[in-house]
This record gives sequence, structure tokens and C-alpha cells, in this order.
Amino acid sequence: MVAVGVLGASGYGGAELLRLLAGHPDLEVTYATGDTAADQLVADLYPALAAAYPDLRLAGYDAADAAGVDLLFTALPNGPAQTIVPELLGKVGHIVDLSADFRLKDPTLYPRFYGSAHRVPELLAEAVFGLPELYRDELRGARLIAAPGCYVTAASLALAPFVRAGLVETTGLVVDAASGVSGAGRGLKASSLYTTVDEDFVAYGLLDHRHTPEMEQVIGGQILFTPHLAPMTRGILATCYARPTASGPTSTTEALAVLGQAYGDEPFIVVAERSPSTKATRGANSAHLSARFDVRTGWLLVLCALDNLVKGAAGQAVQCANLALGLAETAGLSAVGLAL
Repeated sequence: MVAVGVLGASGYGGAELLRLLAGHPDLEVTYATGDTAADQLVADLYPALAAAYPDLRLAGYDAADAAGVDLLFTALPNGPAQTIVPELLGKVGHIVDLSADFRLKDPTLYPRFYGSAHRVPELLAEAVFGLPELYRDELRGARLIAAPGCYVTAASLALAPFVRAGLVETTGLVVDAASGVSGAGRGLKASSLYTTVDEDFVAYGLLDHRHTPEMEQVIGGQILFTPHLAPMTRGILATCYARPTASGPTSTTEALAVLGQAYGDEPFIVVAERSPSTKATRGANSAHLSARFDVRTGWLLVLCALDNLVKGAAGQAVQCANLALGLAETAGLSAVGLAL
């Protein structure tokens, strides 16, 4: 068994990692931290995990303890991994970071979008972007992986096949996406209180959301991104718009064929004519995609739904770890969501 550590296991992403790792045939959690819940039993903090982790107690972060594992997931807020990763890289076989600390290749973007200069810019070139459907070969054997979040995953899976094939214009791309409130994390904030979110639907991060440059880096184009907060716990629905080039699709059938050709062999991607549903992906490491070509306006419409805590976070991180370790890519993961 591969010894696994999870930093930030008290958060939503970390707890989802524990849930998925509990069913993994090759990975065993031996170390988990939760600085805001240090010394608490995982079973008390998340009773849903009690059967799998009846005695696992969250610890405070200690570099020596973290260095004792073979695989380390860092499910921490943006920032801390820039200190932790250089401290442990080379002492741990593989590190999968779920924050944005190593996703951007251009270090000059960090002051603008994250408020401070990157502390170890020399590691940005080594970090592999953790979206297996687009970077599978680079992920094999990687020792540092930057797993993307839910918005970027959904938008990239939707638009990248068209942009990379030269089938749509690379300027004027539009991404409208709505997320469940768990995407804001477990920290207490007024904007994610039940009384704030319930019966409300609001756009935020207008024109300057920090995931915009990440999308542009992966997809390859100029993107106007508008995120929305939806009154649900889990889920992402991204609605993406693009103008076809002269060689681009001119019918819905052709647009769906592009997605089918790109993802036909992918174990976690579902391409269908039906409109994607967030509930259909709940609890699964899957992404559901569809597309339409509007003859009247000439616009291409591409939609993607996924669970923001699974394919948009923890599940994707496990998928990346499987590739890095040379394990079956689907190990410990399911593409099947909850029916109800």
C-alpha cells in the first residue's frame, strides 16, 4: 500500500479526499492534518467518515511527519503550499496540490490575481497541470501536480477541444458558470451563510476573477468569465460560448462529434445531446458535456456539469495521483453519480 498524507483534511476538499481514499485499493491514509481542528477525531468532525476512520485524529502540520508518506495531498487555502512544497519536494515521492499555488506558469500573474509575488517561481515550470484529459502524458511520474479547481476544469473540458483544433475563434470566448456553496470552502463568511445563499442567485468576481488567467492558459484564448453562486451544496454548471472559425462546426451534430472524438475513450467523461445536470454528477468523478450550434446567431454553445468537490477537486486529485504512481487511472473512483 502507498502511504498517503492529507494536509487540510478538515476542509471540504480534504474531507472529500478522505472519503474517496477510503475506497482506494492501493492508497492508505496514514497522516492527516487540520490546523483549525487539530486533535479532533475525523469521525467527530465528519460523522459520515466514521466507518472508514474511527480512530484517525487530525494533527497539526509537522514537516517531519509529512515527509514520512509516499504521496501527499495539500488541500489548503491559496498561499501555504508555496512554503510547504519546497520544504517537502524530494522527500515525498509525489505531491498533489489542490490550491492555485502552482497552477499558473507566468509568475507575474500572481501579484495581480492573488495579491502577492510567488515565493518559489522556479517551481512553476516543473508543476504539471492536473487535468488528466488534457495533460495525461505529462502527469505520468510527475512529482509535483497542480490540480485545477471546478470552474477551470468545467470550462477547459468544454472549450479546449474546439480551441486546440482551430474550430473556434480564440477571442471573445465567454464562460458563465454557477457553483454550489461548498466551493467557497468551510470557513465562516457572511456570503456563504444559509440565510444569505438560500433562495438567491448572484454573480460575483465580475471581469477580474482569479481563475480567468488559468482558463486562458489551459484553453488558449481570451475569455470573459462570470462565476455565479447557486443555492445548492455541490455542483458546477458551465455554459460556454464561442464563434466558430471557417472550419468550425455548422450544426449541433458536428459540434457533438467534436466532443465525442475528443473524449470518446475517457472513462470519466459523458458526451450526450441531453442538457447536462449537476445532480447527475453528484458524488462522481465525472463530467457531463453537450453542445449546440445556433444557426440563427452563428454561436457555438458548449455545456459542462460536474461535482465541484469530486471532478472539480478531490476526485481529480486522486485521478492525477493514480497516473503519477503508475496505478490504474480509475482506481478508487467512480463515474456514476447518485440517481436521487
